[in-house]
Amino acid sequence: MTGRTVRIGCASGFWGDTPEAVGQLMTKGDIDYLVFDYLAEITMSLLARARAKSPEAGFAPDFVSALTPWLEEIKAKGIKVVANAGGVNPRGCRDALAKAAAAAGIDISIGVVLGDDLLDRSEELRDRGVTEMFSGAPFPAKPMSMNAYLGARPIAAALDAGAEIVVTGRCADSAVALGPLMHEFSWKDDDWDKLSQGSLAGHLIECGPQGTGGNFTDWREVPGWDDMGMPIVEVSEDGSFVMTKTLGTGGLVVPASVGEQMLYEIGDPQRYVLPDVICDWSQVTLEQVGPDRVMVKSARGLGRTDSYKVSATHADGWRAITTLTLAAIDAPAKAERVAEAILTRCRRIFRDKNLGDFRQVSVEVLGAEAAYGANARAQTREVVLKIGVTHDDRDALNIFAGEIAPMAVSSAQGLTGFFAGRPKVQPVVRLFSFLHPKADTPVTVEAAGKPVPVQVAAEAVTLPAPEPHRGEAGNPGPDAVTVPLVALAWARSGDKGNIANIGIIAREPEYLPYIRAALTEERVKEYFAHVCEGPVERFELPGIHALNFLLHDSLGGGGIASVRVDPQGKGFAQMLLDIEIPVPADVAARDGLNASNPSLR
Repeated sequence: MTGRTVRIGCASGFWGDTPEAVGQLMTKGDIDYLVFDYLAEITMSLLARARAKSPEAGFAPDFVSALTPWLEEIKAKGIKVVANAGGVNPRGCRDALAKAAAAAGIDISIGVVLGDDLLDRSEELRDRGVTEMFSGAPFPAKPMSMNAYLGARPIAAALDAGAEIVVTGRCADSAVALGPLMHEFSWKDDDWDKLSQGSLAGHLIECGPQGTGGNFTDWREVPGWDDMGMPIVEVSEDGSFVMTKTLGTGGLVVPASVGEQMLYEIGDPQRYVLPDVICDWSQVTLEQVGPDRVMVKSARGLGRTDSYKVSATHADGWRAITTLTLAAIDAPAKAERVAEAILTRCRRIFRDKNLGDFRQVSVEVLGAEAAYGANARAQTREVVLKIGVTHDDRDALNIFAGEIAPMAVSSAQGLTGFFAGRPKVQPVVRLFSFLHPKADTPVTVEAAGKPVPVQVAAEAVTLPAPEPHRGEAGNPGPDAVTVPLVALAWARSGDKGNIANIGIIAREPEYLPYIRAALTEERVKEYFAHVCEGPVERFELPGIHALNFLLHDSLGGGGIASVRVDPQGKGFAQMLLDIEIPVPADVAARDGLNASNPSLR
């Protein structure tokens, strides 16, 4: 790292994150910027529905309530704030915050980034024949929301104009950190490697404490779950940075925990496309440089595209999900039969009323390891039966909701746990993604209520792409023994729509060839055959001795469109860590790899 540094702390990883994070960063973070990430596709649809009911709504009110008590200190310390809390109503968010500041007697300049909302262009896009970029599905009849993932340049423009707080609508999660860095260091739109490093800094902090030890594979090593430290990046002008956290808090910042977050929800690590830059993170290095301090270097930028990714949401039928508890002899088998009885009864009633069949049915016996499919090993006398269904007709699911409780007197002994009452029938909200030209996306910026000039680089620039990495597979030899993957690797999984990703990081570089040999695309596809309906792709990150897998069509539609118990693939990495990997017997003996838990090595 060279010269001046900028410290950016993230206080929110999603809409609903703890409001305590703001106070922690303000009192312990010694930060220059306080940033927030609130928006997911589901969140956008919820905010769109809220604004449809009230024109003043449509933003994340949590942001205003969490920030207001700290406005005086933010102003006094000169800390600047960037948040994508604007949702589908950025001006409404700005106005609510300005009203709160005025009531507190604080004069603060608020900027707003506009132009991501393309909902009023639905007819034009439909007439143009726009289709879904992954499935090829036709344009939805009635989109609920439609927003482009804007980049960091408009945020930088607002800060350049003197805004002390910047509110955006939909933007890339990492842009709330990259924008301040472009402003502070005057990075240009073709400073590719710096833009990639800044985007990586934003990516590492965008999920809050998930980057500081939250959801870490070696969970026993992470102290203080009740007071997890919020993430901070300390960024130099050359783009290199240290990942750390607030002092005196829980959490753990080590290369493995940072590496897991780097792999979270990315695709091809050599071509991770963001609005400002195409990133190559395959050669990134992570080095421990102090307690809870990891140096991050060597991200590369490969140019940019001329389009934004746009995510639309639309209603697509109805869904209902119910859970029941069974404490009984032969509990898993009884649960399966209860589900069969409920569904059979409902289908008979549907036929009598000229209603169609369920569109989708998901029966999972939780506790019997239903999520593991053919890999399940549990024997249990206590389970939770989860039934999720979708249908084109809301009336059909109201019938389904009414046929759950009668099972208590007509099916299995030991059936209990009707705690939530009848399941609520909700709309299925489906994601529809497509690309839209940057030059045709009217991005504008306002600061202190006045327009601010902003020029977003819209032309495509493609630099030479690196050759795909293909590491060698290791031969464990004739004396090989098998050990669970968790003894050899850390892992983290996440989602992109209906695609799950699983990142695997070797605990030692010498383990990677054996992992590579065993975890082929075909074997991972077979392991997840019960959920993965599409192909599996594997990518390499030699910089951190890691692999990244993409499992296409594996989440039952993903997000709120899915009726599975894990619609975002959160458990996929943990499931894969149980798979057996052949290694040389002498390596296993030397490192004590016969233990299922690496903390016992």
